[in-house]
Amino acid sequence: MTILDRALLEAVLLGLACGPLSVWLLAYRQAYAAESLAHAMLPGLALAAAAGAPLLLGGAGGVVAAGLLVALAARDRRIGGDVAIAVTVTALFGLGALLALDSETPLADLLFGDLLGVTDSDLVAAAVLAGSVALLLAAGHRPLTAAAFAPLPETRPARVQAALLVLLGAAIVVAVQGLGNLLVLALLVAPGVAVRPLPSLRAQLLAAAAMGAGSGALGVLASDRLGTAAGASVAIVLVLVAVVALLASGGGGDRVRRSPIEALGGRA
Repeated sequence: MTILDRALLEAVLLGLACGPLSVWLLAYRQAYAAESLAHAMLPGLALAAAAGAPLLLGGAGGVVAAGLLVALAARDRRIGGDVAIAVTVTALFGLGALLALDSETPLADLLFGDLLGVTDSDLVAAAVLAGSVALLLAAGHRPLTAAAFAPLPETRPARVQAALLVLLGAAIVVAVQGLGNLLVLALLVAPGVAVRPLPSLRAQLLAAAAMGAGSGALGVLASDRLGTAAGASVAIVLVLVAVVALLASGGGGDRVRRSPIEALGGRA
C-alpha cells in the first residue's frame, strides 16, 4: 500500500466516523465543546511526543484532562462560564506549545497532523473508530433523538450528552493523528453544517458520512495533485462543501436547543 493509499484510507475512515457524529454535535450545540477539547489536549500530545510514547496515548490523556478542566471552568459563575473556558483552553494550548519545543515531533505535525505519515496502527484505530461510532450511534439513536428534540426528565438528557462527549473525545483522539488538533474541527463540524438543510435526521446522518468520506478523499487527492499539505487540503474541501451546500439551500433549519457552555458544564 502506497503512502497516498494510506492517506486516502485514513481520510475516508475518519470521514465516515466523524460525519454522522457532527450531526449530533450540532444538534446539541457542542461545536464549541469539540473545539475546546481539541485545542486543550495539546499538552498531552506534546508530552507523548517528547517521551517517545504513542500520540494516541498522549491524546487520550490530554482529552481526559482537558475535559475535566473545561467542565470545571464552565461552572465558574464569578467571571462567567464562557470566559473561564476561554482562559482555560488558551492556557492549555499555550502550555502544549511550550512543551512541544522539547519534542522531536515538530509542533506543526501536532497542530496540523500528518496524513501522509499514517501507520498501520493509525489505520486500525480509524477503522475501529468508524465501526464503533456507527454501532453506538445506531444503538443510541432513540435516546439521542429524545434528549435533543424532546428533552424530558425521563430521557436523562445529561447522561445522553455526557455519553456523546465521551464519543467526541474518542473521535478527536483518533482523528488528531492525521489532521492535528487544529484542523480536526473541520471534520467534526463541516459535514453537519452541510447536511442541515436535509428534511430528515436519517438523511442527514447518511449524507454526513458520505460527505465526510468523500471530502476527505478529495482533499487528499487535491493535495497530491497540487503539492499542498494533505490535512489543510482536507479541511479546505470540507469547509468549501459546507459553504456551497448552505448557499445552495438558502440556509438550514435550527435543530439546536442548548448553549455550548451548558453542554460543557453538563447542566441539563
